[in-house]
Amino acid sequence: MQEDSPQSGVHRGRLPGDVFIRRPRVPRRGLHRVLGVPGLFSAAYGNVGSSIYYALGVAALFALGLTPLAFIVAGLIFGCTALTYAEGTTAMPEAGGSAMFARRGFNELFSFVAGWAQVLNFVVTIAISAFAVPNYLAVFVPILKTWPANAMFGIGVVGFLATVNVIGVRESSGVNISLAVLDLLTQAFLVVLGLFLLLNIDTLIDNVQWGVAPTWDKLVIGIAISMIAYTGIETVSNLAEETRNPAKNVPRSMFGVFGVVLLMYALLPLIALSAMPVDCPAGGGECTTELADEYIRDPVLGIVEQFPGEALQEVLSVWVGILAATILLIATNAGMLGLSRLVYSMGHHRQLPPVFSKIDVKRRTPANAIVIFGIVAAVLIIPGKLDVLANVYAFGAMLSFAFAHLSIIAMRVREPGMARPFRIPVNLRVAGRQIPLTAVIGAVGTLVTWGVVVVTQEAGRAVGFPWLVAGLVIYLLYRWAIRESPTKTVKLEHQERDRAERR
Repeated sequence: MQEDSPQSGVHRGRLPGDVFIRRPRVPRRGLHRVLGVPGLFSAAYGNVGSSIYYALGVAALFALGLTPLAFIVAGLIFGCTALTYAEGTTAMPEAGGSAMFARRGFNELFSFVAGWAQVLNFVVTIAISAFAVPNYLAVFVPILKTWPANAMFGIGVVGFLATVNVIGVRESSGVNISLAVLDLLTQAFLVVLGLFLLLNIDTLIDNVQWGVAPTWDKLVIGIAISMIAYTGIETVSNLAEETRNPAKNVPRSMFGVFGVVLLMYALLPLIALSAMPVDCPAGGGECTTELADEYIRDPVLGIVEQFPGEALQEVLSVWVGILAATILLIATNAGMLGLSRLVYSMGHHRQLPPVFSKIDVKRRTPANAIVIFGIVAAVLIIPGKLDVLANVYAFGAMLSFAFAHLSIIAMRVREPGMARPFRIPVNLRVAGRQIPLTAVIGAVGTLVTWGVVVVTQEAGRAVGFPWLVAGLVIYLLYRWAIRESPTKTVKLEHQERDRAERR
């Protein structure tokens, strides 16, 4: 009997008597599992490692001489959040992050609110990272540091990377890995050089006026803004569906990023404020620092320009300009990866119209989601307001992280026997349930910080609340149109998804 060729598109099964049958191969649905620890680490580091290039200046605008403390506290909150995401993502390796956790811990309505807050986070991350790219390339073309040239260039970055992501995750992940390694080495070099040439303990002590410069509420805002520096956690979670062996690779990548960036972000603010100390006018007035004034859009270049010797400054300025631009490209790219997979998941669970879950037949990527929210990010870039974008991010991020922590606690109460390949180690026994201590700390910290942002920052609440209201209106109307309860979990069936993907 002639055997079927490998190209025949069928699978042979052998039965007794040399009888052959043909079984059609089932086409793989959804997203390809192609990412390992390097791909996940680089995707997360693309967000986390890059944000120092803009977060340092914006955080110093509020926290002044306590900016190093703000980054450390934010790092500790990030550590709690990393543990929460490691437990949740390994237990449910599906795109969605805190939205997926809230679905299991509470219900679909809570899941949508958490997911919609995440969408805001990703859109702002894409916008702020892309906008920062031209401000570092201004080392070569000075006009790129001025508006509207920097805004136009940033919009071009969004358009280019949207195209890359529509092409496919393999291509974008490969770019991320190589650039992330280069940037990590550059940041480490700047830290070592800064410790020897710029660090001044006496200056750092003189920078601080407890409760005055900064005031306590501005210190809390500084901590919230510093959380921009730890945005990559959602990206890893939302790439879980494309990860090989997520039970092992997700925690490894999360904790790897946490260890590296916590060290970097504890030291870089110390170096920056040693070189650019806080200045408080003798006759009264608002205290400031060059870090949050002249160099708010390119704070790492501000550090470089404080090194002794013009030759050293020139060489490092060129190098940092190139590397900062590349790692910020990674951040924009990683934000698009996370955003597109999150929106794909929300569409799949009937939280958004099915068009968002449409997968390109050839490339297997959620092209519609990439294009639609890429346009939203481009619109946000137009005004060129870095501090406004940072406050909007703080609003969405604190809310999203709070949902994640609360959901993990709820799942421990509601489903104590749930399979958890990774389990948060430190727990409190309450009413017979093991409650993770770090999730409790994370929930309290993020909710308090979110409350301060809402009360004190007009930009955060002016954009954040209308965003939430608009999303809820869309969600409730869509659920009414399909005659489903807002709290009920509903998935698109395979046949319906296939039809949507072919349209």
